[in-house]
Parts: sequence; C-alpha cells; structure tokens
Amino acid sequence: MSATASKPRLLTIGTVCGMLKEEFPDITISKIRYLEDQGLLAPRRTQGGYRMFSEDDVERLETILRLQRDEFLPLRVIRQELAAPGSTERRRRRALGSGAEEEEVDLPELCERAGIDARLARELEEFGLVHGRSIGGQRLYGELEVDIAAACGQLARFGIDPRHLRTFRSAAEREAGLIEAIIGPALRSRSAERRRGAAEDLELLGAQAQELMQRLFLRALRRLAST
Repeated sequence: MSATASKPRLLTIGTVCGMLKEEFPDITISKIRYLEDQGLLAPRRTQGGYRMFSEDDVERLETILRLQRDEFLPLRVIRQELAAPGSTERRRRRALGSGAEEEEVDLPELCERAGIDARLARELEEFGLVHGRSIGGQRLYGELEVDIAAACGQLARFGIDPRHLRTFRSAAEREAGLIEAIIGPALRSRSAERRRGAAEDLELLGAQAQELMQRLFLRALRRLAST
C-alpha cells in the first residue's frame, strides 16, 4: 500500500457539519467551534489555522452530540464520560440519578487550583464573581467557580482588580437574561420532550452568543490597537 493510500483522510469543519446534518439537524459550525472551546474536541490545524478533522474526531463529535440529545447530559459530564470510557454506564447512572452534581472544594483548595491567594478569593466572592455555598460552617465551591477564579487571577496579574471585573459579570448576566427570556418557558415546561429540546436550543444559543461576543470584542481590540 502506498503512503498516499494509507494517509488518513482529514475533513474541514464545513464538511463535517454537512455530514452530520441528517442525524443532527441543529448542528452548526458555531456549535462545533464551541465544543472545541470547551475542550471536548481537538482537531488538527493547518499552517493557515484551518481546522481539520480525522475520522476519530468525527466519531468523538457524534458521541458528544448523541449524549447531549439522547442522555440529556451537560458538557461537564460528557467530558467525564469521554475521559473514562470504561465507566460510561456507571457515570451516566450516577449523573442522571443525582442531578449531575459537580465536585466541590473548600477555599484553600480553590486557591491552590486557581493559583490565587485567599484575599483575592474573598474579594472575588464579595464582588459576585465567584459563588460559594456554606455547609456546616464551611464554604464550598464548584468546578466552574475554580475556573472563574483562575481567569480572574490571570487578569489580576495585569492590575485588574475584582471591582473592575464586575462589568464582565454584568455583561454575562445580561446575555443570559436575554436567552432566558427566549428559552426559559420551554425549560420550565411539564413536557420532558420540550425541556430536552429547550436545553439543546440553550446550548446552541449560548455558543452563538459567545461567538458574537468574541467577534465584537476582537473588533474593539483591533480598533484600540490601530489608534
């Protein structure tokens, strides 16, 4: 067999999107990019920066989309499923039975994972950027709060204090409020099928809104650089 014949076939993101449309009518390029941003996909890149998907990448994407559609799993749980395929069924039963509760850590561990000190962590919570809950006199924080604290810590190294980051929180809450006004009634429906469809729409809307904000932010930064 020649080297050319044995070379794995790579597909562009547009081709992949078209291939999956029949089974997943709501799939879009934006959603695939969003899944990549969330660390669920890692396609190769050409020298020009174009995404190229292998057959394994496409199979992984199909698995993600089926877990979303058929099992109604959030992306965090799907990430766990993909990381430990041998325990897929056990994890799935536990997620569905317990509401897919995420791991929680105390303040010292949050600081260690996020690379910040306790003073900054308390300031982040004071300004509503990090949310914790009290159990038995101890503050506990979810995995998402750790990620947020880490991002805030990186910005703090540039001298951006928590009080200045409230604008990011407010912007995020406004975006979420807009999407909630559109999707909220369906999410609270008594129909399980309608709730399932609303959750898929929520994921898609979130991805599209995120991409729009990234593009607008990039444009603003380019204008800043050109002044």
